[in-house]
Amino acid sequence: MKTRRSKRSNGQLSDVWRKLKMNKVAMASLFIIMMLLLVAVAGPWIAPYDYAYQDHTAILQLPNTQHIFGTDNFGRDIFSRILNGCRYTIFIGFGATIMAAVFGSVLGLLAAYYKKLDNIIMRAMDVLIGMPGMTLLILIIAVLGSDIKIMVLAIAISYTPSFARVIRGAALSVINQEYIEACSAIGASDRRILFHHVFPNSMAPVIIQFSLTAGLSILLGASLSFVGMGVQPPTPEWGLMVSDGRSYLKEASWHMSVIPGLAIILETTALNYLGDGLRDALDPRLNK
Repeated sequence: MKTRRSKRSNGQLSDVWRKLKMNKVAMASLFIIMMLLLVAVAGPWIAPYDYAYQDHTAILQLPNTQHIFGTDNFGRDIFSRILNGCRYTIFIGFGATIMAAVFGSVLGLLAAYYKKLDNIIMRAMDVLIGMPGMTLLILIIAVLGSDIKIMVLAIAISYTPSFARVIRGAALSVINQEYIEACSAIGASDRRILFHHVFPNSMAPVIIQFSLTAGLSILLGASLSFVGMGVQPPTPEWGLMVSDGRSYLKEASWHMSVIPGLAIILETTALNYLGDGLRDALDPRLNK
């Protein structure tokens, strides 16, 4: 039985991968994300300069052969700071999304399976959704501090309701299936039913939500750093770099803000297009 189930699962994954490969935009986005993940790991070793090194003889230089992205107001190489900052952006975006997916999935499964908890959990999620996202983040950070880990936790809390609603909707349709009733009839524990049968069969919308939320988390993290509530100097976080350069836009030093801003746009756009591709590949109603 396990072998049959394994073959069926492998067949479904192969079908999803085949559909995804047919989407050239999604594949290009996946390639960009993989490259960014590689940069996040190898950035400190491939950067030509230390991200904190200050060359006061090369302040506010435009892109040139020695500094291909130019330098900032302290003479720091922007290309090196972009490479080093990629890991912070990835950590914020993916770290917050993973936490939100875990919290939201557990709450969504409990709400779908236990009717007594459904109203309590979903009303709590409605309260969080009703609060403006940035206001909630600033409130949490003001109370707990502006450490990067606190910022990741705050972003995760703000996106937990989205995952809870998605997984609850998917789980409700799975719970009503006959094989779930059969598992309950033979004495399977609630934990086994939820995490071995319901959750694996409710994963498709969670995967799509994950890719879309990762991009939004990166934008939120960059926004918090931009307003001074996120990562603090001299950490080369991309949102903070955009904020540092805004005062020099009128002095023709456009590169300080524009280049890290383009890096944020590239990463979030790739995640959004990948999410669209995964949605199409996982949708059983689409035959490609």
